[in-house]
Amino acid sequence: MIELIVADRCTDCGACIEVCPANVLDAGQGGLPVLARAEDCQTCFMCELYCRADAIYVAPDCDRRVAVSEAEVLASGRLGQYRKHSGWNEWAEHYPNEQWLMETVFRRAGEAAAQTRAVRPEGLGGKE
Repeated sequence: MIELIVADRCTDCGACIEVCPANVLDAGQGGLPVLARAEDCQTCFMCELYCRADAIYVAPDCDRRVAVSEAEVLASGRLGQYRKHSGWNEWAEHYPNEQWLMETVFRRAGEAAAQTRAVRPEGLGGKE
């Protein structure tokens, strides 16, 4: 789930806002993106992939937010790691771009969620 936007790194390009399929980000004061609906994040990593400034951190936990500090994420080297290892932009010559494989992952996750909803009795956390 999206956790952090490092304002000092953000170039205000708006790419993250444009590519987010869940409309999680809004343009804030001065145009910098803000987490407007973080709970709607699908953990698709699109915002992180399209952020050429490596200003966005998406935690791999898609069920709940994970408390992280900007200092922790900066020190860990996690900013831009997903984009790098996905072979995007300047990393294309160093890493293969296999992002297209995510289609299968998302489809299987959707099917699993549908099965869970179909099996879960109403009133016990299922969607009514």
